[in-house]
Amino acid sequence: MDDVETVIRDPDADALAEEVRTGLQKTPKALSSRFFYDAEGSRIFAEIMRSPEYYLTRSEYDVLDTYKADLLRLITPDNRPFELVELGAGDGLKTKILLGFFESQRADFTYAPVDISADALEGLVVDVRKQWPDLPLNPRHDDYFSALEHLSSETDSRKVILFLGSNIGNFAPDEAIAFYQQLHDRLKPSDIVLTGFDLQKNPAVIHAAYNDRQGLTRAFNLNLLRRINRDLDADFDLAAFDHYETYSPETGEARSYLVSQKAQTVDIRSLGMQVPFQDGEIIHTEISRKFNRSQIEHLAQQTGFSLTGWFTDSKGYFADVIFIR
Repeated sequence: MDDVETVIRDPDADALAEEVRTGLQKTPKALSSRFFYDAEGSRIFAEIMRSPEYYLTRSEYDVLDTYKADLLRLITPDNRPFELVELGAGDGLKTKILLGFFESQRADFTYAPVDISADALEGLVVDVRKQWPDLPLNPRHDDYFSALEHLSSETDSRKVILFLGSNIGNFAPDEAIAFYQQLHDRLKPSDIVLTGFDLQKNPAVIHAAYNDRQGLTRAFNLNLLRRINRDLDADFDLAAFDHYETYSPETGEARSYLVSQKAQTVDIRSLGMQVPFQDGEIIHTEISRKFNRSQIEHLAQQTGFSLTGWFTDSKGYFADVIFIR
């Protein structure tokens, strides 16, 4: 098989600048977690996934490894060809469980990983190509919906969308509804969405996952400021900011913040901006929602999907759920 050429469209060329321009003028200040994943951010997150407190990766790995045969039967009961489209593929750690099993069962499919991090995507392509030389690959460096529209126009194969890692938890409730409605509108009848949902559980377990003793989550958040310094010619002093995390069991929301440790002004030269901070002022960087089953069922009903598969790990910490269009 020929070497795979990644279809590249840089979705972040202007998006980071616009996010910083608007987000740092809000009250409270806010920046999207989508910009965490430059090369260094992707490297740090790979370490987070291996940390003892961060149960999410291990839990989902348990689900996919235990139920991979059941998932394949639900995905293609008639052995029809399909395109496995992974939104936010990252390093593909858990997806490789499915790739290896599907290959061993001679499933007829193409793997189309989609990621906004070119570094993570290129690394994944090299790794998959090495492990499964004959697996058809169609990687996309793009945002989710643009990639899905292009893929849908190229082939009529059944689409199986992977949205793993509880990435849906990064969306506010109305954003999650809009996300699945957009998926619904871009898919055809019988297409599938397989989503990972982090489930509500003992609050102490969740809180510890975002406050690891090694300080990896802190470094992950602060790297966003380092990226802004590099890409937008800013002068954030990383030592003058700290990471703060909170979890509310009432709302099921874990929230991450960067906190200014003093009164200061940051110069973002490429935007011609000077951004003042008060001592203790925050930048909201991430929300990680946790779900219960009734919320997930309601999400499917609201957005035109049918929930046809529910799989959890041995502790009941995490669920991978199949929605069918």
